[in-house]
Amino acid sequence: MRILFVGDVVGSPGRDMVTEYLPKLKEKYRPTVTIINGENSASGKGITEKIYRQFLEQGAQAVTLGNHAWDNREIFEFIDQAKYLVRPANFPEEVPGKGIVYLKVNQDELAIINLQGRTFLAPIDCPFKKADELIAEASKRTPLIFVDFHAEATSEKQAMGWYLDGKVSAVIGTHTHVQTADQRILPQGTAYLSDVGMTGPYDGILGVEREAVLKRFLTSLPVRFEVAKEGRNQLSAVVIDLDKKTGKALKIQTTLVNDDHPLYT
Repeated sequence: MRILFVGDVVGSPGRDMVTEYLPKLKEKYRPTVTIINGENSASGKGITEKIYRQFLEQGAQAVTLGNHAWDNREIFEFIDQAKYLVRPANFPEEVPGKGIVYLKVNQDELAIINLQGRTFLAPIDCPFKKADELIAEASKRTPLIFVDFHAEATSEKQAMGWYLDGKVSAVIGTHTHVQTADQRILPQGTAYLSDVGMTGPYDGILGVEREAVLKRFLTSLPVRFEVAKEGRNQLSAVVIDLDKKTGKALKIQTTLVNDDHPLYT
């Protein structure tokens, strides 16, 4: 099984990159399953039903979220009916939506889990304990388990990777919007990457207009962050090959598409 995971789509520039390059990526890598993190896809904050459905129409089988999941209030109107939308599982149980989704792929089944870190983010339920709970459930059905760990601190991401090594197929970090170069297969067979990176403005700062971010750093005054609409864009993704019988990772490779890096392996 080959998974193509596209990192944090930011606003309309990110959606445009998905529209243009997802068909090319699918042609190049021939993934069995395509997953998109869409928590910033609606003007940089949250997601709408239209965007969610657009991602599915463009070839994604599931869409994961993160700490901005609730920023667009429209999500409360459709999340419980969105079969392939996965919000962080370690929000309190009263929160709508679900933190695990199962995809039937031919004769196989892939479990997709979304978790959110707590270091420098909201102090929600423990992602490690929630991971144990969901993996115990999922492993009764399939050895193929993919985890999107939406976290700020690299240390927390690495800790999750080592904690779940041998228990899941992959632990891939999202949220910090900069693709890291630490992709590896851990000793017990789990593919790991601290951050898959961002899909959206290449000439902004983490997808936001540069001037606003610079003003914040220079003055410490509150500013309004807007998605950068001018300039070049990029797409960040990772491709993971899994052994369908054992669920262990066989290969992991990152892909970065921008003006400085044309589509490459």
